[in-house]
Amino acid sequence: MPAFYDYIIINSYATDIIYICIIDYTLTNDLKHEKFKGSYDVACGTVQFLRKIVGNTKWSNAGELIDLVKREGRILAQEVPTESATGNMVRRVLKIIREEYAGVKGGGEEGDPQESLQKLLLAKGQGDSDDYSTPSHNLKPIIMEAIGELLTELETSADNITAQSLEHIHSNEVIMTAGRSSTVEAFLKGAAKKRKFQVIVVESAPHFKGHELANSLAAAGIETTVITDSAVFAMMSRVNKVIIGTHTVMADGGLKATNGSHAIALAAKHYSVPLIVCAAMFKQSPQYLCSYEDSFNKFVSPHNVLKFSEGEILSKTQIQNPLFDYVPPDLVTLYISNIGGNAPSYVYRLLSELYHPDDYEL
Repeated sequence: MPAFYDYIIINSYATDIIYICIIDYTLTNDLKHEKFKGSYDVACGTVQFLRKIVGNTKWSNAGELIDLVKREGRILAQEVPTESATGNMVRRVLKIIREEYAGVKGGGEEGDPQESLQKLLLAKGQGDSDDYSTPSHNLKPIIMEAIGELLTELETSADNITAQSLEHIHSNEVIMTAGRSSTVEAFLKGAAKKRKFQVIVVESAPHFKGHELANSLAAAGIETTVITDSAVFAMMSRVNKVIIGTHTVMADGGLKATNGSHAIALAAKHYSVPLIVCAAMFKQSPQYLCSYEDSFNKFVSPHNVLKFSEGEILSKTQIQNPLFDYVPPDLVTLYISNIGGNAPSYVYRLLSELYHPDDYEL
């Protein structure tokens, strides 16, 4: 009889492993082949993947689930290191597990940071004494419900940012933006419903995403002008504010933004033009540039910079075509997220509310 039960347990465990491998392969394959349109789709796909793991695998306590989610998070981070949204969502789910476990157990929020920075730094070890080994039969449905609320938050994040547009864009202003951020696009279109203003779009060579944004804004009835990247400094004196999107908000309040954003930020700083960044909370990352140099940037084919037909030149040169720039926090005026506006210096506090300190390193 014991042998039969052992067989059932082993067989069940093997089934879980196979199931996880299948959905893990599907997600990593989609990420590698860039089947997701942007960070929002990546974040939603990651949360849905983790929800399947929580709901369809067997675990007896929160500790086993945390180990399982962390392991999958490490795999995703290794497979697609430049997609910070995957790691951010893994950390959000881990925070949910810790909070719901603490609630079921009858305690307060696990590792809840205090108001002062000193207590925040000391809070890292607060949860070390709890091994999350206490079994709880009703923990799974509570965690599943909380993950569902996280998905709802993701779905409404763009609308919540757009709702703040009239607070920052006023009539007859000249706004500069770059590339094509779906969040910024919705932000500008939302303000255009009640305000009349002009938008200057930097074309963002060599990928020219700015042309796509300009066409979309013009179709919505917004007066739009496209300029080259080299004309940014010359045009900045006419601009009232710069509004851009970003791929990631770093732990120090800096940006991992589209290539060319650093030059725009420097020009805005020179002319004392406010730089506003529209970024949902799922883009907040506990990573620093100094410790993630290898995975910070992504390099793509340089054929847009130098054509392959220039064979003689290509054999004598090495060309790098990065997708992202790092923008230091001192060049950023304000972050607009789905929970409101905050200065770059407040990012550390947002991170403490979003993630548990033990999960900064997956």
